[in-house]
Amino acid sequence: MTTLLPWPLAYTVSSDDCRTPMPLGFDAPFAEAVRQLAELGYNGVEVQVRETTARDADAMLRTAESGGLKILGVATGPVAAQDNLTLTDPSPDIRRHALDRLLGAARLAGALGVPLTLGQARGTFLPGLEDVQRAWAERAVRQLAQEAATVGSRLLLEPQSRANTSLWHTPDQALAAIAALGAPAGLVLDTHHLAAEGIDAVQAVTDHATSTGCLQLAAPGTRGPLTVGDHRLPALLQALRQGGFTGWLTLEHTQDGDSFKAAARSWTALADAATTVP
Repeated sequence: MTTLLPWPLAYTVSSDDCRTPMPLGFDAPFAEAVRQLAELGYNGVEVQVRETTARDADAMLRTAESGGLKILGVATGPVAAQDNLTLTDPSPDIRRHALDRLLGAARLAGALGVPLTLGQARGTFLPGLEDVQRAWAERAVRQLAQEAATVGSRLLLEPQSRANTSLWHTPDQALAAIAALGAPAGLVLDTHHLAAEGIDAVQAVTDHATSTGCLQLAAPGTRGPLTVGDHRLPALLQALRQGGFTGWLTLEHTQDGDSFKAAARSWTALADAATTVP
């Protein structure tokens, strides 16, 4: 794959502190996921963490490097998905706990020398609390972005559908939030969330390639593994190339009951699409 794509190709995996592997990532312990993904030809992994911190960075690097893979990013999905911790919870203790977890993930990302991504941990609004919850989220994300920059990482904000969060659903909304952070930051674009908001992924990449640190991919409709012949893939790869994209690609999708086969299908689909891009 490295000869076909000019960007690293990663697969979503879970750190070993997760209660269970994340459903949109490889269904295996971290070391086993690394071993199997290396066998398939992936370049790296994007690691979903729950409470892993910088003290675990050396062990994670050794595990990834033992398979010849790189850790390309640290993701924070389990903070909300597994522990229900968000930056907009009405409870100040929960908001504080959520931010502490995210700051720990930022320090891990800094120790690994990779970006930190933020999605659903920003939370959802309750009727009558929208304005104050937005202020809580903006203040916390500003602190998170500044901490990431201080430790040598960079925050990547993911526009997500309104089914996941109450704010920053589109790339333009996320970029407006980024402009107010006072620290270097960028975007994660996810084809599933873009489609859920009625946004054409190819156009989004065309418009925002230089602001995007990571593109997450899944099959349209099903959010499953990619398939050979998916007409979007050559167009997405061409838009990335023409837009000067310098980040990485991540497969983030359901596993269809067999992660090795799911990862192989997605790898094959991207390899096939890459052969059609001039």
